[in-house]
Amino acid sequence: MEEALLAGKAPLRRLRPPKGGFRTIPFILGNQALEKVAYYGVIPNMIVYMTREYGMGAAEAANALFLWSAATNFFPLLGAFLSDCYSGRFLVVGLGSSISLLGMLLLWSTTLFPQARPQCDKSTTPTCQSTTPDQLFLLYSSFALTAVGAGGIRSSCLAFAADQLKPAAEDDRDKISAGGSIARSALESLFNWYYISIMVASFISQTCLVYIQTSFGWKVGFGVPVAMMALSVVLFFAASPFYVKAKGDSGLVAGLAQVVVSAFRNRRRIDLASENRISYHHQKGSSLLIPSDKLRFLNKACVLSNPQQDLTLTGIPRNPWNLCTVQQVEDLKSLVRVLPVWSTGIALCMTTSQGSFVVLQAKSMDRQTAIPGFQIPAGSYGVFMIISFVIFLAIYDRVIVPIGSRIRRKPFRLGLMQRMGTGLVISVMSMAALATVEYFRRKTKHCPDKTDDCKEMSATWLLPYMVLSGVAEALNAIAQNEFFYGELPKTMSSIATTLFGLSMAAASLISGWFVSAVDSLTGDGRGGSWVSGDINSGHLDYYYWVISGLCVINVLYFVHCSRAYGKCKGEDEEEEERINM
Repeated sequence: MEEALLAGKAPLRRLRPPKGGFRTIPFILGNQALEKVAYYGVIPNMIVYMTREYGMGAAEAANALFLWSAATNFFPLLGAFLSDCYSGRFLVVGLGSSISLLGMLLLWSTTLFPQARPQCDKSTTPTCQSTTPDQLFLLYSSFALTAVGAGGIRSSCLAFAADQLKPAAEDDRDKISAGGSIARSALESLFNWYYISIMVASFISQTCLVYIQTSFGWKVGFGVPVAMMALSVVLFFAASPFYVKAKGDSGLVAGLAQVVVSAFRNRRRIDLASENRISYHHQKGSSLLIPSDKLRFLNKACVLSNPQQDLTLTGIPRNPWNLCTVQQVEDLKSLVRVLPVWSTGIALCMTTSQGSFVVLQAKSMDRQTAIPGFQIPAGSYGVFMIISFVIFLAIYDRVIVPIGSRIRRKPFRLGLMQRMGTGLVISVMSMAALATVEYFRRKTKHCPDKTDDCKEMSATWLLPYMVLSGVAEALNAIAQNEFFYGELPKTMSSIATTLFGLSMAAASLISGWFVSAVDSLTGDGRGGSWVSGDINSGHLDYYYWVISGLCVINVLYFVHCSRAYGKCKGEDEEEEERINM
């Protein structure tokens, strides 16, 4: 090396190409997409599998699927804390992929071995023997493993992809808004491509895989997702030598807890009224010298009342549970402040998580297409939500934004809060459309004669709900992810990208509880209720109207939360740039 330096040449190790970059993105997004193909390949028909092969009722099976969905969307939060605080994102994604593969293998085994599920008589009305504890344990273990594995993949995939687009030495992600290494437009493109890859994967799973299950049976239909998951694992580890593998910050959770404890201990000892005479403890070289006025009670955690007693000779707090830095306080504030906005996404997720009931609706409707003898599988109607999602994104990026920029003669983009609010309004419309369709579908099933007005309703009438739901999610989901990623500090990148998934988990839990409550409150004691297994004797339309009403209340709640939050980071700078142009 010394000879190379004397000769004016760089050492050999510096000639190696840098790690990361766009070459690694296909491997990371491919890993996530294939996991989605596997997961969404079994979800649409799972309620059919559980009712036919396990003899479960519709409400019981729907509740189990709601819990599975909740766990699948909750574990990413744990994975995010693990990757951000301890192991780093590479290990979490790799381990999660392997565990998901094991879960898919267990689920596949329930189709391979007759002893793994109860014996059912399907000659006339399907009747099944009671399931044994071992059979339920095997089924629910497969659910649990795929949920844990999803916690590893979904928690860190997007943040891991963002890591590849940043130099290894960059530590301050807040430079994004000031023209750092990742421009805001590039970040938005990454989020868009991330969602497009997920939607393409969902499209494949809800068309090809559902068709395979319907045509070739459960063994082949559940075997293909296993192959997809295995390919996901191989694809991710194939690019391992080229990844930027950032380490976790073990002090993140402790730092947040220290702010709470310090603020509580100093609640009476420090008076913020005399703020002009107060000095705050901050890290050397930090740009944050004074805490913000939002959530001022937390500012007591970083007040430096007696430097000689509170700090060591090197400027480090003697007791970090009594004194924190301004940066620690602002990190906790940023997390607390986004929670109200986060909670508004739960209602949206409730509207898009009614897929199990929509499948039952589609099965009772005319699914015939223009192709003679071909019917769209009931579990494939969710693909229209995906198509509308992707088409709307393309129209927004290639039509709405350019036209808006030409009309205003300056760069035009809808703000994050505007996109979130518009998505919530459209979600109300989607549930209202679904309730209306169910009213007329049920009406045709109770006609006394078979006149033209009473013929079987076409499943095409489900498309308004699908299209509106896709547009609502395209507006709200992407905006929420951008909002969390931009508002939270760099050390919480994985947490930021999993918060919307946590909304889905909360929505699944609430939906499961809501179905149980509706089933109990509207039941007649003989198994009949609004969400009865026989949807023709139930009243799904009433159930949908109640959800629509909750969504209206949620829109009003969002308006209050957005006004209380104020402007997002970077919006002031963007407005100044537009004015100066």
